[in-house]
Formats: sequence, structure tokens, C-alpha cells
Amino acid sequence: MAESRRARLDTPTETRRQLVRRPSYDSDTFGVFAEQFARFMGTAKFLIYMTLFVVVWVVWNLLAPAELRWDDYPFIFLTLMLSLQASYAAPLILLAQNRQETRDKVVAEQDRQANARAHADMEFLAREVASLRMSVGEVATRDFLRSELRSLLHELEDRAGDRAGERPGERPGDRVAGDDRPAPPLA
Repeated sequence: MAESRRARLDTPTETRRQLVRRPSYDSDTFGVFAEQFARFMGTAKFLIYMTLFVVVWVVWNLLAPAELRWDDYPFIFLTLMLSLQASYAAPLILLAQNRQETRDKVVAEQDRQANARAHADMEFLAREVASLRMSVGEVATRDFLRSELRSLLHELEDRAGDRAGERPGERPGDRVAGDDRPAPPLA
């Protein structure tokens, strides 16, 4: 029985005509209006306008001639108007707050995702830095290479000196030409 009530995709749907047509509105447009209204009610301009309105109302109904007054001393009509304004303002403000809360949830979720990506990136970079530190421990430093090159240079000079008849440890040019004695050291 539940399937017979459920609409099938291969058959057209029946259109029901309502006796009284419901008004339709765009919820986003109405929400934007509610936000603008709530934003305006939270400004100093609104407070000044409302204060001026109430002061003019009270002053007029106290000081104007009796036949031009429309709301005598207890100002019941003013109270009614302010209550009506408050009764419309409260739901509009709540609607604006709900829309802002929805936007805040979306932003918070995006921030959470960005933080998660940043955290994952930081962990990856920390692992990379640790692996680089471990591999740098195995890499020869500049000072080590210089000392090794100096020792190789001395070793090559010693071999070259041995071949030329020089004594080991002497450098080329340490002997004076035609003389078997070593040259005096330079000061």
C-alpha cells in the first residue's frame, strides 16, 4: 500500500490545485532583508531616530492644543506602536542571527579543515627535517673536506718530491738549483 501512494518515476504526477494559493517568497531575499533590518536597528542612527520620534510624539501630545492631540497622557497608542515594532523586530533579529550562525558554522568548518591540512603539512615537514638531520650527520662538512684535501695535497707533493729526488716532507722549491743543500726557511 505504501508503494501505491509513492510516486513512480515513469508516470506523471498529479497536480493538486489548492483552494487558497499560498504566498511564495524567496527565503534568501527575505533573509537579506532581515539582516539589513537587524543591522540598522543596532546602529546609533536608529536609536537617535527612535528617540526623536518618541520625544516629538510625547511633546506634541502634551503641548499641542487639545483638538490636535491624538494620544493623551498615558500614551497608549505610542505604547501600542512600540510594542508592534518590537513584535516584528524580534523575529527579524532572530532570523538574522540564525543566518549568521549558519555562516559562522560554515566558516568554522572551513577553518577546521584548513587547520587539519596545516597540521598534516607541519607533521610532514617535521618528518622531512628529521630525515634531513639524520642524513646531514652522514654528509662531509666543509672543514672535513678541506682537511682531507690538504692531506691529499701534501701526500701528492711528497710523492712528486720522491720522484724528483727530493726528500720526503720537502716541498718543491725548498732546494736551491744546483745545490744539494736545502734552502734556508723563509721567515
